[in-house]
Amino acid sequence: MARRLLASLRPGQWTKNLLVFAGLLFGRRLFDTGAVLDACAAFAIFCALSGVAYLVNDIADREGDRGHPSKASRPIASGALSVPAAVTAAAVLGGGALAGALALSRELAVVAAAYLTLQLLYSGLLKHLVILDVLTIAVGFVLRAAAGAVAVHVEISHWLLVCTILLALFIALAKRRHEIVLLADGGSGHRPILGEYSAHLLDQMIGVVSASTLIAYIFYTISPETQAKFGTVWLGLTIPFPLYGIFRYLYLVHRRDGGGSPADLLLNDHPLLACVALWALAVAAIIYWPG
Repeated sequence: MARRLLASLRPGQWTKNLLVFAGLLFGRRLFDTGAVLDACAAFAIFCALSGVAYLVNDIADREGDRGHPSKASRPIASGALSVPAAVTAAAVLGGGALAGALALSRELAVVAAAYLTLQLLYSGLLKHLVILDVLTIAVGFVLRAAAGAVAVHVEISHWLLVCTILLALFIALAKRRHEIVLLADGGSGHRPILGEYSAHLLDQMIGVVSASTLIAYIFYTISPETQAKFGTVWLGLTIPFPLYGIFRYLYLVHRRDGGGSPADLLLNDHPLLACVALWALAVAAIIYWPG
């Protein structure tokens, strides 16, 4: 039972919550022990809340998942984990996570509650509304980033929010494309919302969003506001990393049929993982040792 429950919480997807640490990095609190501990606590809270969202989503989608080539093996869809047990676990885990957020700060509790509410709305209604489904996923990433900033008591940069929502939209649209290609003509039978999309339409959306993401990041690195904040003009040197990262992701989506699980794609594709790691190191080196 414990193994099945853990599998339903999808710990492999918790890498998405690393976005919580963005506030720590860009707020220049990386060497503040108290801030690091608070960020780690926020990360754990959002891992728990993500697990609750996955449980609720799997409960709602259990009938459709049984006809999916990969999702049919999930514990709830396969019947290995009962619905009452999943509901109980979700309630306990969600309540504990919100209590932990409130213990850290009222502001973090508000962001955590907003995130959980958004995920519940997504599982019940929003995932069936075209365009709003992917926007909801993107807003979830924005709330992760906001939670990280709130947890360490730094200002929530509007640049951080813009870049986050655009990058999250890019990933969400690529995931939708992967589902349509994987399921072919049976996509709308598994998930009705897929019938509202086509691979061509998603390719156009991905093109717009990927270009917007890169432009937003470029303007962020070269803006006078950013240069004044960090006391350096060298942040523009990190631009090649998101360029390569987005192009690599598009390559994996179009040539390697990737994109179904962004977390798995990041962890299993060594060039993409190296790009993200090198970007983080380069950003840290530039903003912590300006010159």
